[in-house]
Amino acid sequence: MKNEKGFTLIEMMIVLLVISVLLIITVPNITQHNSNINTKGCDAFVKMVEGQVQAFRIDKKKFPDNIDELVTAGYIGGTICPDGKEISLSSDGKVTVPKDE
Repeated sequence: MKNEKGFTLIEMMIVLLVISVLLIITVPNITQHNSNINTKGCDAFVKMVEGQVQAFRIDKKKFPDNIDELVTAGYIGGTICPDGKEISLSSDGKVTVPKDE
């Protein structure tokens, strides 16, 4: 008798069933928390930009005139939060995000 090693069709079907069940459980959970993830990402982005405003202030001895000055000087890569909102900068260096209406 030959000793053939490998998986049977039944074993492969059981593995696919287990993977399918795991996907069915996890995918809806991830999509439900998508807005929460984006909000936390935006909060982290704002804190990073605030740090870059302080770095700009230390380097240039003044606050940036606007958010675009930070982008042009290479302190940040963009002005859009992960949730799609655009951040703004006040004259005293405070970073703000528009509120949901």
